[in-house]
Amino acid sequence: MPSSSFLHSILLVSTLCFSGTLAGAESDFDWRKLHASKTLHWTPCYSAPLQCALLQVPMDYNAPQNEVTASIAIVRYPSTSPKSQYRGPLLFNPGGPGGSGVDAIVGAGAQFAMVFGEQFDVVGFDPRGVSYSTPTISFFKTEAERRFLIPSATNVLYSSFNASSSSLADTYASMQLLGQLAIANDPNGYLQHMSTDNIARDMLSITEAFGFEKLQYWGVSYGSVLGATFATLFPDKVGRLIIDGVEDMNAYYTANFTNDMLDTDKSMDTFYSGCAQAGPQACAFHAPTASQVAANLAALTASIKAQPIAVLTPQSHGILDYVFLRNAVLDALFDPYNSFAALAEGLAVLASGNATLLYAQNEVPTFECDCTVPAPKFHENNFEAYMAIACGDAVPVNDTLAQLQQFYEDGLKVSASFADLLLTTRVLCAGYKIRREGKFTGPVGAKNTSFPLLLVGNTFDPVTPHANAVKTSLLFPGSAVLTQDSVGHTTLVATSDCTFSYYRAYFVNGTLPAPGTVCSVDAELFPSSDPTAANGTAKRTTESLDDIKIREAASRIGSVVRKVLRRAL
Repeated sequence: MPSSSFLHSILLVSTLCFSGTLAGAESDFDWRKLHASKTLHWTPCYSAPLQCALLQVPMDYNAPQNEVTASIAIVRYPSTSPKSQYRGPLLFNPGGPGGSGVDAIVGAGAQFAMVFGEQFDVVGFDPRGVSYSTPTISFFKTEAERRFLIPSATNVLYSSFNASSSSLADTYASMQLLGQLAIANDPNGYLQHMSTDNIARDMLSITEAFGFEKLQYWGVSYGSVLGATFATLFPDKVGRLIIDGVEDMNAYYTANFTNDMLDTDKSMDTFYSGCAQAGPQACAFHAPTASQVAANLAALTASIKAQPIAVLTPQSHGILDYVFLRNAVLDALFDPYNSFAALAEGLAVLASGNATLLYAQNEVPTFECDCTVPAPKFHENNFEAYMAIACGDAVPVNDTLAQLQQFYEDGLKVSASFADLLLTTRVLCAGYKIRREGKFTGPVGAKNTSFPLLLVGNTFDPVTPHANAVKTSLLFPGSAVLTQDSVGHTTLVATSDCTFSYYRAYFVNGTLPAPGTVCSVDAELFPSSDPTAANGTAKRTTESLDDIKIREAASRIGSVVRKVLRRAL
C-alpha cells in the first residue's frame, strides 16, 4: 500500500470497487498500427463486428492550420439497419475525466445496440490525451517512476485529511510535486490543450466525420460536464443529449466540489439502515438498529486507525490502515447494489481481526517491470488525465495550506463523513499550474438548444446529488429531469426497465419524460435469499423476451462501465 499522505489515483467521479481495465482489451488490438486521418477509415478490431479508426483533429482549434494535431481513438458497433433507417452515430462517454469510451464499447457495444436500436452506430471514443488517443497525457518518463508515485492508475485511494495531523500538509506537498512533474514532462506544451472545451469540439468533429451535423450523446458523471459544455458552446448542434449523474457545472469550473457532497452522508445512511433492516443473513455486519451499525463501524474505524493490519495475499501485500478502510467504505457508496453486502462481510471479518477479505476486495497487484522501459504510450493514464483535464479546466487554484484547511473545514458542514476524502481534488488542483489562455471556464448554459436535453439523477448519489440535475436543467430551458429511485453514482448502479425505456424513447422518438417522473430499480441493497423478493415485489412472469434481453443488456452496460472506471463513471 502507498503512504496515506499521497493520493495514488483519483477519478472523481467517478470514480467504485472495480478493476479499471477490461481484461484483454489492450492486448486484443494494437492501435499503433492505425494512421490518423481527417476522415474515418474503419478497420476491423477486437472482435466482430467492431471497427476502429483514428480521427485527426487540430491540437489547437484556435490555430487549425497548425501542423500539430491530436489523434482520437474511435470504436463503433456499427448499425445493421437499412440505409433509409440509419440514424447516425450515438456517442458515449463513461466519465472521469480519464475514462476510456473505447473500452466501454468494446465491452458492451452489442448491449448498447440492444438498448438503443440497430439504427445507430454506437460509438466510443477516448478523449484527447486519454488511453488510446494521442499524444498521451503523461507526467513521467518511465513506468517505474509513475508507479512509485501512483501505484495504480485504476485502483483509487483518496488521502484522508484527518488521518494524521500532517495529512493535509503532506498531500499538499505531494500535489505540488506532481504539478511540477507535469510541467517538466510537457516540453511541447500539449497539456494546455487537454481540456473539456476541446474535447467537446472533438465530439463535433467526430459527428461531422460521420456526415451528421448534430450530436447524439450519452455521458455519465464527468460526461455530464462534457455534454453540458458541448450544449453551451454549440446549442444549435444538439441532436439528442442525455447527461446522467450530473455534476454542478459551474462548481466544476472553479474546482469547488463541496456541493457535490450534498447526498454523501444520506447515501451512507442507507448502508446503516439497510443493514439493520436486512437482518444478519443478508448483512454480515448487522446490528438491530441503524445507529448501532454506525456506532460499530465508527468503533472499528477507530481501532484500525490505532492499529493497522498487515496483509499478504497471492496477488499483493500491504497494510489495511485507516485510509484504506475509509476508501473501501466510500467505494461501496458508488455501487451499493453490488458492493454493500460484500462490504458488510469484509467489515464483519475485519472486526474479528482478519483484514484479508476486505483488503483483497480493493487490492492493487504487486508492480513488476523492466525499469528501463519507457512509460506506456497507451492506456491506463487515468490519474494523470484526471488531473490534466479537471484541474486544467478550472480557474487557477492558488490556495495556501491555511486556505485549504479552511476549505476542508467548510466542507465538513456539508459531509461530516467524507469531506476528508472527497475534497482532495481541491488540493490536487492547487498543485496543477498548466492552463490555456482563453479556454472555456463557464458559465454553463444556453437559452435555447436545437433539441431539449435530458438530465438524469438518482435519489441519493454520493458525489453528484439529484439537486445538481435540477439546477443544471434551469440553465437549459426546455430540458427535462428524470429521477431514478436508487442509491449510488449514476443510473448505471442498478437496472431499471423504466429508466432505459425513457432513454430509448428519447433517442429514437425524441420523447421526454413528464415532469416529476420517477423510475424504480430492479435491485436490493442487501439481496435476500428469496428469489421473488427483488425490490420488495414479486418477479414479473408476463414480461416479454425482449424485455428480459434489454434488462440483461442494461445490466451488462453498467457492469462494463463500472469496470472501465473506479470512481469515475
